[in-house]
Amino acid sequence: MNEKNPSQKNDFIREIIRDDISENIHEKIVTRFPPEPNGYLHIGHAKSICLNFGVAEEFKGLCNLRFDDTNPTKEDQRYIDAIKFDVDWLGFNTENNIRYTSDYFGQLYDWAIELVNKGLAYVDDLSPEEMRAYRGTLTEPGVDSPTRNRSIAENLDLLERMKNGEYEEGEKSLRAKIDMQSGNLNLRDPVIYRIIRANHPRTKNDWCIYPMYDFGHGQSDAIEHVTHSLCTLEFEDHRPLYEWFLENLPIPSKPKQYEFSRLNLSHTILSKRRLFKLIEDGYVSGWNDPRMPTLAGLRRRGVPPTAIRDFVGRLGITKSDGIVEMSYFENTIREHLNLTAQRRMAVLNPIKIVIENYPEDPDFKDELEAINNPNNENDGIRKLLFSREIYIEHDDFMENPTKKFFRLIPGGEVRLRYAYLITCKELIKDKEGNIIELRCHYDPESRGGNAPDGRKVKGTLHWVSANYSKKATINLYNELFTEAIPGSNGNWIEDINNNSVESLSNCFVEPSILDSKPNTTIQFERLGYFCADIDSTKDNPIFNRTVPLRDTWGKKN
Repeated sequence: MNEKNPSQKNDFIREIIRDDISENIHEKIVTRFPPEPNGYLHIGHAKSICLNFGVAEEFKGLCNLRFDDTNPTKEDQRYIDAIKFDVDWLGFNTENNIRYTSDYFGQLYDWAIELVNKGLAYVDDLSPEEMRAYRGTLTEPGVDSPTRNRSIAENLDLLERMKNGEYEEGEKSLRAKIDMQSGNLNLRDPVIYRIIRANHPRTKNDWCIYPMYDFGHGQSDAIEHVTHSLCTLEFEDHRPLYEWFLENLPIPSKPKQYEFSRLNLSHTILSKRRLFKLIEDGYVSGWNDPRMPTLAGLRRRGVPPTAIRDFVGRLGITKSDGIVEMSYFENTIREHLNLTAQRRMAVLNPIKIVIENYPEDPDFKDELEAINNPNNENDGIRKLLFSREIYIEHDDFMENPTKKFFRLIPGGEVRLRYAYLITCKELIKDKEGNIIELRCHYDPESRGGNAPDGRKVKGTLHWVSANYSKKATINLYNELFTEAIPGSNGNWIEDINNNSVESLSNCFVEPSILDSKPNTTIQFERLGYFCADIDSTKDNPIFNRTVPLRDTWGKKN
């Protein structure tokens, strides 16, 4: 934090911006978040989103959501729509700040002609495979293409013919003429236009040549008067090329690129290519599978956007790469939900209790009061219905208890949350010896859970009424990978956790749970935080576990 203003965020990016403002270098701070619409955003993107939109808010500037739509073979309108939704869901307003690199295709092509006219670009005949061979390595210099010294007139003619569709994909490309001997491979005559014959989501078939990211990115920044182009560290070696284009073109502004470390999270992957493989090979059900690190998957799992913003904010902005433990992310989620999530009761592995001294009339019931959220009195109370037959968790009963087992045992007494004290009188077993039912007595004078004579009762159990509950399916999600760094010991596919989800179909929940709004996470008391699935209905309720009630990573490791 800044010593002069403890609430002010402080990192090297913000320090640069503050210095630029104090020196009157910029009238207005402009940033951009430039995703390629070829997949869904993930938690790693959230760090960049929060930084770019965050500094724009802090310094009363502007952040554009700019789609890098320069490869129509991989891009789709559904990805554009999903990205817009995710950025808005995180809490950033993009309504008037949406841009597309395709908005600038005409201008970019004119600038390509400018480079050719300056003798700084040429049309090359090498295939992609030949180009890689000519490029050289980190220890060996590259070799000039045989067509590198074509005349300006010939290059202009060939470029026009490329644009007009006279050549097939891979037959020709436009390359910047920089330095094939450079120690930076990005400066060894990089391709700036290639031929792609595919229908573009926005420009349809208007173009058959498309700019490469390195050419389109910096020039789009300049067109939008971006002041600080914030990228992750893998683009650090691209910065000299970014600056080379800006220096050699008549651009309207001079943006500067700054790099920061990307987010790496344990027990998951943030490679879009690998996320695609998980989907294509059926390891997950899609981009919004609750096990995926995508924002859509996290939302379906019940993670609130405020927790994501808080999490990436706590990490800070540095130039040092590292792995953030998944437990740290889950603890941040848990902190937020503990304050905001309303409480409800659900039983995941039920065993029936019959309260023998409770009235046998099936219509007889008690109406009890339960607190919705002990951390927010404005959430009020709800009504619970208590009946002769109830369900508790099977694990909350032990026939032969261990020394420190303080839940229900034969002859033992426990408290039912918000209800009564009960004592176990008899066990009912099936032919195989499995306990299928418990017979208990309740203390009618202990309504609310307090013994009238002041006797001490240690155990408190959650429960639901057998008559006034709803059967539900509950999905328990665990880490998607067994290794902290998937693939560190070989093939990352082999590290996929085969027990990443356990689906329980014989669960019971109190009816008020069904009134929860979509994407609202609630706490199942003593069990964890859960969210209604997008496929959940009142007739077929489905809930996904967001995080357990307590940190379990220490037990796993």
